Amino acid sequence: MTANRRTPTRPMLVLAVLFAGAFVMGCAEMLVVGLIDLIAVDLSVSVPAAGALVTANALGLAIGGPLLTFLTTRFDRRQVLLATLVVFVLANLLPAFGADYATSLVARAVIGAAQGLFIAAAMVTATSIVPPDRAGRAMAVVITGFASASALGLPLGTLLGQAVGWRGSFAAVVAVALAILLVAARVLPSVPTPRQGDAVGQARFAFAPRVLAVLGLAALIFVAIQSAVTYLVPFLAEQTDVSGPAVGAYLMAYGVATTIGSFVGGRFADANATRALIVGAAGVTVSLIVLLSFGGNPFVVALAVIGIGLFGMATGPSLQHRVVSLAGVGAPLAASLPASAVNAGIAGGAFLGGVAINVGGVSAAVVAGAVVGAVSIVAAWATGFLKPAEVAAPEPAATR
Repeated sequence: MTANRRTPTRPMLVLAVLFAGAFVMGCAEMLVVGLIDLIAVDLSVSVPAAGALVTANALGLAIGGPLLTFLTTRFDRRQVLLATLVVFVLANLLPAFGADYATSLVARAVIGAAQGLFIAAAMVTATSIVPPDRAGRAMAVVITGFASASALGLPLGTLLGQAVGWRGSFAAVVAVALAILLVAARVLPSVPTPRQGDAVGQARFAFAPRVLAVLGLAALIFVAIQSAVTYLVPFLAEQTDVSGPAVGAYLMAYGVATTIGSFVGGRFADANATRALIVGAAGVTVSLIVLLSFGGNPFVVALAVIGIGLFGMATGPSLQHRVVSLAGVGAPLAASLPASAVNAGIAGGAFLGGVAINVGGVSAAVVAGAVVGAVSIVAAWATGFLKPAEVAAPEPAATR
């Protein structure tokens, strides 16, 4: 049985630390978006070049996260989480205290990789301290931490950066992360990797076709979302006649919806993750169709934007739940993969939406998202028939 040898495990406190860690990492990821103009001026680069800092973070997460998870698979998850927080603090010291553009790019890639590793280790830790029927809700706590960074951390960090400079915002991230590290060192339980969970053995199960199919579903859902959301601001200006400060209200509504969706999605994941994925994919698709059909009505558009965020992020815990359950003994490594699939979907969606706009205008980006969304409904239904491999069944016996 997995047990904490330091102190009795306190699930709520451990989950609170994991939430806080996810939140501060999400803030570090999103800060560049809100302060990109200030960063570009200070580093003497163009805005697109400053945007590469976002890309570096995303690539670090998508590629570095699974790679680091693979390399650290034999280590206790407690030690991995603490080491990840240390690396995160050190890497963020660079942009906080004067790093140039090239160094900042490297730092952002390292930060993204640390974030990906943290997600995987946090998911394993969260599910190890709760009963199996609450695993989805435990995963949702970590996912909600990242989602909350968009809804709360991004606007607060942007305001702070505008007041004290963009490096000041990153210094604040360092201070908060350091405080979380100190608490985590006292609170996190020991979560050893099972003996049969060596890196190669985990990879065999983590990258099995059944797992890859669900990861493909994750990518499809977020391609559908991001095709439209990436270009929401020009859509609002051209189709809804909304611009200026009012745009911020729509973006905030979307951010709040993603936070609520990721939180409540945990309950649906525990109840029936397969059904939740079908409903979530359908909800995103319907919301995109409503956005396209009623683009001239500000109120209906607001509801559609909320629906996209709510249904889209509600799939997060179910995607994580399905991937981990289908991976069997490969779960510790597989836990890092949904974040990579989602980031691939975000990148693919932004690209697809851009291509669609070049062909048919800003509304075409929403059309493209709705088409992909329809495909994702079918994919969600099809992946519902997937089951873990028989050889994965003996794993619980090894933890007695």
